[in-house]
Amino acid sequence: MGSVPSTPRKSGTFSPETAEYLIGTLVGSQPFPLSSEFWQKLLELPLNVQWPAQRVQQACELLAKNNCHTRHLAKILFHLARCLQESVSSSGVSPLVYEKAVNAVYFSSIFLKYLIESVQGDIQLYLSLEDDEAVPKDVLRDQTIENFVMRNVLNFIASVEVSPDTFLLHLELLNFMIIAMSTQLLCGSSPGPNDVNPFLDAAMAQDSSLIGSVVRRLLLNFMMRSDVPFNRATYSILSDGSQSSVLQRVGSAAANIVLFPFSYLVSSSGEGSKGPIADISIHVLLVLVHYHKCVMSDDYANNKSSTSDFLLKENSHFSENPYCKALEHAIDCELDRLDIEGNAHSAQNIKLPFALLFDTLGICLADEAAVLLLYSLLQGNSAFLEYVLVRTDLDTLLMPILEALYNASTRTANQIYMLLIILLILSQDSSFNASIHKLILTGVPWYKERLLHQTSLGSFMVIILIRTVQYNLSKLRDVYLQTTCLATLANMAPHVHRLSAYASQRLVSLFDMLSRKYNKLAEHKDNKLHTTKGNSFEGNNLVEDMSTELHIYTDFLRLVLEIINAILTYALPRNPEVVYAIMHRQEVFLPFKNHPRFNELIDNIYTVLDFFNSHMDAQRENGDWSVNEVLQVITVNCRSWRGDGMKMFTQLRFTYEQESHPEEFFIPYVWQLVLSHCGFSFNTGAINLFPVDLQTEGFENGVVGSTLQNGDFDKPEYQLDP
Repeated sequence: MGSVPSTPRKSGTFSPETAEYLIGTLVGSQPFPLSSEFWQKLLELPLNVQWPAQRVQQACELLAKNNCHTRHLAKILFHLARCLQESVSSSGVSPLVYEKAVNAVYFSSIFLKYLIESVQGDIQLYLSLEDDEAVPKDVLRDQTIENFVMRNVLNFIASVEVSPDTFLLHLELLNFMIIAMSTQLLCGSSPGPNDVNPFLDAAMAQDSSLIGSVVRRLLLNFMMRSDVPFNRATYSILSDGSQSSVLQRVGSAAANIVLFPFSYLVSSSGEGSKGPIADISIHVLLVLVHYHKCVMSDDYANNKSSTSDFLLKENSHFSENPYCKALEHAIDCELDRLDIEGNAHSAQNIKLPFALLFDTLGICLADEAAVLLLYSLLQGNSAFLEYVLVRTDLDTLLMPILEALYNASTRTANQIYMLLIILLILSQDSSFNASIHKLILTGVPWYKERLLHQTSLGSFMVIILIRTVQYNLSKLRDVYLQTTCLATLANMAPHVHRLSAYASQRLVSLFDMLSRKYNKLAEHKDNKLHTTKGNSFEGNNLVEDMSTELHIYTDFLRLVLEIINAILTYALPRNPEVVYAIMHRQEVFLPFKNHPRFNELIDNIYTVLDFFNSHMDAQRENGDWSVNEVLQVITVNCRSWRGDGMKMFTQLRFTYEQESHPEEFFIPYVWQLVLSHCGFSFNTGAINLFPVDLQTEGFENGVVGSTLQNGDFDKPEYQLDP
């Protein structure tokens, strides 16, 4: 099959012409069999060889042209899998073995990425070998190449510890995973049976024991956040030689800048990630956990007479995701005990240090990926949710969430939704709602509107949720966000304990703000009805739109009144500041006393007002009362309050439930996060998974920047069930 020039060992000199020949042969038109010496020569190229960027592009184009004949992509993937097998087969592995594996994964990543993002029409990667290819016995067996390589990649990630010798290989394998799974970007936002994701499907097909080990390892990588220095000085294959000045050190290791910067260690600003393996591990995990494989029902597959999208969707279903299942069944390694039914936990359940996971999430919630991981755990894993709810230091999680909501103007809409859903999930538990009022914050330095001193976490959560509602009213005007905030407040209301004066004032001010908006809309609607009576169709549509908005605000107002009522009905003796705030602003409730939607709720408020006003009048002396004097009278009379005359309403309880197709939100959202942080760009013209604004295409730090629209996919589908 042609001669292969000898390659000097690492200790000797190395000829650039040899690298040129070997890489040229890889992408050329002449096929080399798996058994050829060529593959070993290629993989033994020194890690500091450089190749000009324009030659890399030419190489990718040539491989794309010749791969259907040579099947060299499949062959380099085969050799990658074999190198990984060698890397885990015995102790004391030679550094040369790891270097060969790094070369193999690096070549594979570069060419695979180019082929995926250059696809026109159906994806065709030519991953099968020719029938006459001599494959060593007992290696592939009945496996496809993609299954063979994914099994060995996942096995290495799960079973080999991150060390100075293996750090770079771990990092590049995780990057390879992102690239191999990026075929999802070519699919539509709703998974269909015709989607082609060979590597993702291969990952799903692995043994449950391996899958559990992978999920555990990726989470441990995220928790450990170790910055292990690797032992090689440089790694610059396929790098532009003129860029040597930008080789920068992270720890004791120099990272490479290449045309496709898979190493992820360096940005153009010179700031490396403090935990690159931790960051990319969570991205890989999120892609795996949220993948949905759409398969056709047997009857339709055998008798299909139409290929319309509607019929395909109606006659398809999603196969079970084993990574999602493994995450949902993870248990605390410190609490390996019998479950509620008295049955021992399955031996297949992965065991994690929940304490470390809890603390790590608290540290990392400024990152959207960590927020999505926390959501996935709380929504799917009842053991972790239970663990969180019994923690006495809930501020570890809640304060970063509340700070992110406080800075909502700098967050994406999707991140705000996730944060609010997390709070809603937690607020479904009565013990959570009680415990947050027992935890006292000595101060909140980042809250600028007012100096907060000795405020309960519960009071502060009420303050931030109300602030989020007010921000939404003025900026986002999003009904989903509004409803979620108010639903969380409604869940909290019956359990409020000694709500602070400031939080109580903000609650009454929220009702006032909504009522003014409601009155303005009602007045505007009446004016439009008068001016458009018998007039244009357009005018009628405008009135109909205003009626819809007025109905929405009516619901908001009633919900706020129900929140106040729940506090007065179930927790009044413990909340004198709420009573004071209502008495201080009692005039804001008067206009709604006869409103058919509000009158019963307003009656309860006036029952409370009448009780405390009468006691105030009985003790009133000449002169004005100070705030403290009024509050003292309220506090004393709270003890004698029995709730006489109060109409009892069903206690509100809102729950979060995913709808039947959450993947239509989560898959695009996960990939948006991945592309925004993974360290390499992707051809925006090839992305079908979510809308990309090609007019503002730009790159920042080697990452797709403003090309990705921040945030505004369809809302995560869920149900609020009172």
